Parts: sequence; C-alpha cells; structure tokens
Amino acid sequence: MKFALKAGVCAAATALAVGAFAPSASAHSTDEWRFWKPFINQFKKVDVIASTVPANGDVNPYGVAVVPRSKDKLRKGEVLVSNFNNSDNHQGTGTTIVQISREGKVSLFAQIDAKKLPGACPGGVGLTTALVVLRTGWVIVGSLPTADGTSATAQAGCLIVLDSKGQVRETFSGHGINGPWDMTADDKGESVNLFVTNVLNGIVGGQPATTKQGTVLRLELKIKGDRPPVLRKITTIGSGFTEKTDPTALIIGPTGVGLGKDGTLYVADTVASRIAAIPDADDRRTSAGTGRTITQGGRLSGPLGLAIAPNGNVLTVNGGDGNIVETNPRLRMQVAFRTLVENGAGALFGVAIAPDNRGVYFVNDNDNTLELLH
Repeated sequence: MKFALKAGVCAAATALAVGAFAPSASAHSTDEWRFWKPFINQFKKVDVIASTVPANGDVNPYGVAVVPRSKDKLRKGEVLVSNFNNSDNHQGTGTTIVQISREGKVSLFAQIDAKKLPGACPGGVGLTTALVVLRTGWVIVGSLPTADGTSATAQAGCLIVLDSKGQVRETFSGHGINGPWDMTADDKGESVNLFVTNVLNGIVGGQPATTKQGTVLRLELKIKGDRPPVLRKITTIGSGFTEKTDPTALIIGPTGVGLGKDGTLYVADTVASRIAAIPDADDRRTSAGTGRTITQGGRLSGPLGLAIAPNGNVLTVNGGDGNIVETNPRLRMQVAFRTLVENGAGALFGVAIAPDNRGVYFVNDNDNTLELLH
C-alpha cells in the first residue's frame, strides 16, 4: 500500500524513548570511560524537516547525504535524499533525488531517465540508500532496479554519477557491482575511495531466497576538474554476508557502511543484526570475509543506515523497530538508543550527521519525510 503523508510536516516535535547502557567497571580500564559518553544522548526531540515526495510522486526515501560544499545546484549543509519507489509504490522504480534546506525548502535535484543513461545500468533505475556527495560536487547514487516492484524482476543495476547541476554523466556497472545497496566515501578531493555494499550476488529472478554472497566493494576513483570521475580499480574487501529476498523490503542484506578515523570500515550486517568491522579498508587487497563482530543482537534489530558520530561511535537505525542505536567500537558495546519512530518497523533507512554535529538526519519511510534528531 502507498504510504500516507503527515498532515503538516513542519517542526512537529516527537517524544522519544531513551536508553543507555553502562559498561561493567570490571571489564575495561578507567581510561576508556572518556570514550564512552554517547553522542545521541544530548538530543531531546525529533522535528520533521520536510516531505521527500517530489512532483512525480516518488515515495520511500532511502539515501541521505549532506552537501559538503556549494557548487551550482548544490548548497553546503543542505541534504540530498534518494527515492526508491515510484508513485505506485513499486520498489526499485524510484528515479528522483530531492534537495532539502535546513528550513525545509524542497527542490528537485535530479530525475533520472533510464532511457537516457550514458552507460550500462542493467535493469534501469531504482535509486537505493547508496548516496554520496563528494567535495568536488559529484553526486553518486546506487540503482537496484525492478520492473514491477518485486525481487523476481530485480537486476544488477549500477552506480550513477551526476554532476553538481544534477545531470547524469556516467555509470559504473559490472565487475562485482550487483544490487548496490548503500555506500560511503573516503573523499580526499582528487582521489576517492567508495565503499559499496551489494545484495544481489547469487540471486537471479528472486531465487534462491537466501544466499551468503553479499559483498563490500572498494572503488578507487580519480577526479580531475569537470571531467567525470575515472574508475581505476575495484577490490572486494568484504564477502559472505547473508542476503535474502523479502516481499516488503525487496532485498535484505549488508546495508550501511561508515569509515572510522583509524581506517576501519563498519558494516551493518542487517540479516544477522550485527555490526561488523573490516580493518584497513582503504588499503587491503583481500576480503576480510564478514569482518569482526563489534556487537550483535541486544538493541539491534535489522540495522540498516549507518553513520560515524563525531566521538567515533557507530550509529545505526533499525529496520525492525524504529530505533537508533549507538555502539562504541572500542568497548564493543551498545551504549545508547532512542526511539525515532513509534511503531517504526520498516520506517528507517538512510542516516547522516547534521552540519556542526547539531543532530542526526534520517528518513521516515512511513511518512515519506526527512527528520532531524536534535
């Protein structure tokens, strides 16, 4: 069924359920308590910033990315949101990216026509949570397309590269890109490493229902001026993640990724309700498999979107219950949680830290809105 919009999407405060977990004093040294203070516990409310539904009626917002620098249509500090469903609520058919200001002004950044793509994108366009905005103004978004909103027609898709004016300039496909589901970037200006999760490996026509072939790829890009990024190399740095088809979520598999300051890539292993760590993500030449488990179970319930908080903790939003969970990777403990959406199973996907660390942006798929925990 099609999601219903709230009647009024401006600054509606929401009560939050709050929790924190105190680590055992016998388990860790006193020096480590400096790193324990949760980031999300300073925030008191949730406000709705804006509807994410553009003029063509696309729904089911997935990806969230904050613009780092102003250029052409992009405005520093504003938020891009990608839509996964079309106006008929068919998954894997959304074609739009909207741009939302801090005050809630909404504009269309791009509407992507599958018939006019400059390169291969098997299956067409269905924009996923995989969305990044680079400092040079390039926007890269994942596509996991379907013909009718079902996993039986899902195809490999691609990564679509747009310039700062919202024009598609190239695509990256094949070479392990197979259902790109989420993404983050180590952006150094002229060189960028993209880290992309993929959830369709081994699944063709919706079968088999479950495999253990989900991957994390590192794509090494070279960027120079206004020429489209050059893809230099693709390396599989994570593999063996469980992925499965699902009638309500289309595909469930490894989703959110975030890069820690020490070069560790954290992965939301959705099916296993765990946070995995892949060390040396920028430089490793081989797969780390499913990585080292940082935490599993507890308050995690199908973690999807993932972001790294300013204190180095890992923030994940649950697909199972509408909660955000904060994990301290050094202590390997869940240290805080909050309810972002009441009765929020299936509501949360993309998440990002707001400018100046003033809160956490997230999308609410139940209402098709961008919201801010602050």
